[in-house]
Amino acid sequence: QVQVVESGGGLVQAGGSLRLACKASGLTFDDYAMGWFRQAPGKEREGVSCIDWSGRSTYYADSVKGRFTISRDNAKNTLYLQMNSLKPEDTAMYYCAADLSCPMIPVNGDFIYSGQGTQVTVSP
Repeated sequence: QVQVVESGGGLVQAGGSLRLACKASGLTFDDYAMGWFRQAPGKEREGVSCIDWSGRSTYYADSVKGRFTISRDNAKNTLYLQMNSLKPEDTAMYYCAADLSCPMIPVNGDFIYSGQGTQVTVSP
């Protein structure tokens, strides 16, 4: 049974930092590209960042370039998102997903695997 579990969210002041983690089990982790998505109340889901299976290629939304860094540790089956210089507009539920390649395109709204999310709230 595949499990994808996000952690590391919380409440932080603007300008602060958080590091999200996504632990995957029950799958061959390095068979998959991994990505972070976010969704704020009343808004559509937004792709934040994606990393290929090897970790050598990364992609970022323009809104987070220069502030967020995606990485993965295939030996630990874990994906990370280091978020610096956080802004109130970064407030959202952040989800981790696994799919075949970057950019990750949902099929019928879903990726191959995804988690339940971790809440990030940035206060002004």
